[in-house]
Amino acid sequence: MGVKNGQGGVVGVTEFRPLYRIPARSVRRGAAALVLFAPLLGACSSPSLPSMSSFNSIFGSSGTPATDANASAANLTLPNDFDCPSVSVRSGASTLTSSAVPNDEAATNLRYQVGISTTARECRLVAPGVVAVKVGIQGRVILGPQGSPGPIDVPIRYAVVFDGVPQRTITTKFERIAVTVPPEDSNVLFSHIVDGLEFPMPKAAELPSYVVYIGFDPFSAQQMDRTKKPAPRPAKPPKRQISQDRSQPGTTGQN
Repeated sequence: MGVKNGQGGVVGVTEFRPLYRIPARSVRRGAAALVLFAPLLGACSSPSLPSMSSFNSIFGSSGTPATDANASAANLTLPNDFDCPSVSVRSGASTLTSSAVPNDEAATNLRYQVGISTTARECRLVAPGVVAVKVGIQGRVILGPQGSPGPIDVPIRYAVVFDGVPQRTITTKFERIAVTVPPEDSNVLFSHIVDGLEFPMPKAAELPSYVVYIGFDPFSAQQMDRTKKPAPRPAKPPKRQISQDRSQPGTTGQN
């Protein structure tokens, strides 16, 4: 099931769908897409990395947060035995696809496919009893036979979940990442870091069951677009009232 986007296509979320069933009569670009999607197949199965420091070479920034004088004064440090929740790409929402033909997700109709290849996380204590997790992702956009260069909206949902019994969502955050595919390029790498996923310090017995789930969420993006209200129209100036002399003609000055 997919949702319509503003570019005339249908966007949906699925598990990775390899493009090895393109008919021989497909255009040359379709055959090229088969080759391009091969690395994404392997990338989507890559395990999560242990910490944000793994992203230093990718994001060009240090994984260590800047020193906060107030935090230092309050001695806000996580316990030595605290294990930052692992990051997992949610099953069933690991791949974002866009088809040029509604209700037909054949590989030859594919506009683009987006996958998440690498993840990392970092936890810190931001207040007494309050944990914040910073999550980084690296993904890839690959154009299909019907794709074209230009902007692509990548909607992603981050959720801290207690994956126990019963399962419950602790906190969640929705992000829209703008990825631009330049001309003469059909394979684009992108990265994104989200901060501010805060939640109360878990009980020691529940902490191992905490997971940060990541998944594509085009349905929230569609809902957000629907709820956007158009700008109010400027008020029209009031109509001028034309006064009329209601006296009968010829009666002026008569008793």
